[in-house]
Amino acid sequence: MFGACQRRSGELPRAALRLYSSHWDFSGAASAAASGVENSASVECVGSDQASTSGARHSYSTSSANELQKMVKTSSVLGWNTIDKWKSRKDLLPPTSILKKEVTVSHPAARIIDGKAIAQEIKDEIAEEVEKMRIAVGKVPGLAVVLVGSRKDSETYVRSKQKACEEVGFNSFGASLPETATEEEVLAAVRKFNCDPNVHGVLVQLPLPRHISEERVVGAVSIEKDVDGFHPMNVGRLAMQGRAPLFVACTPKGCIELLLRSGVEMEGKHAVIIGRSNVVGMPAALLLQRQNATVTVVHSHTPNIPEITKNADIIIAAAGVPYMVQGSWLKPGAVVIDVGINYLEDPDSENGYRVVGDVYYAEACQVASQITPVPGGVGPMTIAMLLSNTLDSAKLAYGFFDDSS
Repeated sequence: MFGACQRRSGELPRAALRLYSSHWDFSGAASAAASGVENSASVECVGSDQASTSGARHSYSTSSANELQKMVKTSSVLGWNTIDKWKSRKDLLPPTSILKKEVTVSHPAARIIDGKAIAQEIKDEIAEEVEKMRIAVGKVPGLAVVLVGSRKDSETYVRSKQKACEEVGFNSFGASLPETATEEEVLAAVRKFNCDPNVHGVLVQLPLPRHISEERVVGAVSIEKDVDGFHPMNVGRLAMQGRAPLFVACTPKGCIELLLRSGVEMEGKHAVIIGRSNVVGMPAALLLQRQNATVTVVHSHTPNIPEITKNADIIIAAAGVPYMVQGSWLKPGAVVIDVGINYLEDPDSENGYRVVGDVYYAEACQVASQITPVPGGVGPMTIAMLLSNTLDSAKLAYGFFDDSS
């Protein structure tokens, strides 16, 4: 996946240098319309020459930038900036009968895309690269996680990321703050990791408590360490032709990696994304377009969704509705990537619940040509892509690239 690496003495490869230098160009230009926190995220820990150069571009005050944001957000051209509410679509919800009992399929017609095995393959490749880096420069990548509060699911996710770091030889850092932490305290934790040269990736575990602005905190992560791929500048460059982000959001990147490693042809194919979230749907659509797929995004206001999905060669389901996509929604031979992670009550289960996807697997696996299971499909790939992004960040930091860069 990454190829052979070696230390380049004194200079970055041309491709990486162009990307890194262009970052300073676009970060300076974009900062005029960004919030005060987002302005500082990419420049507060850089060398004095870079900081002063970037600072000279900040021609707007924070107050005028905030006024500009308010004006843009209320523009009628942009429409309503709201999340999808699938529960209002009673016509799309599955019958309660299929929610009550799990159906085991012993002989699926579809080939199962084993996300767990592919993720392990990627982690093995990353571990090899980390060892080469350690031998060549005496350094290894470092990943920092900022956790606010004590949500059990968030704590579980953080532990899984720490374990993954150990498996591939990364250094793991963390800041655990109480639910009552102020926004400024959270921002201070982010800035601390922004300025730590041993940290190459900073991620803020979401969701945050309601009194803390997710936009401000995520925007405060230095773009060079935005391994979650959520920084507005990374998202913006992903959307632009002829541009490249430093990092891509992990879950949609994992979806594309699954398709690539499963031999799925995307060019010229009709791909349908169910859901348009910032985390999965939107970046997945942009990535598929970069693979020359023809992309349709459906959402909670789209009529006749099953009629649209029946024409899809590739479906990425990311609505967060258990078993919404049924076998009758699929074109025979379609490839199905199920991003959904939903918890259904199940008194017969050891935990009292079972984990299911957005796709009714029992039906879909008899219609699709390839399909991801839940669990064991996209989930493991998200962490693998997080490690991949962090390794890439460390390579940029240390000027450590393979021969093909």
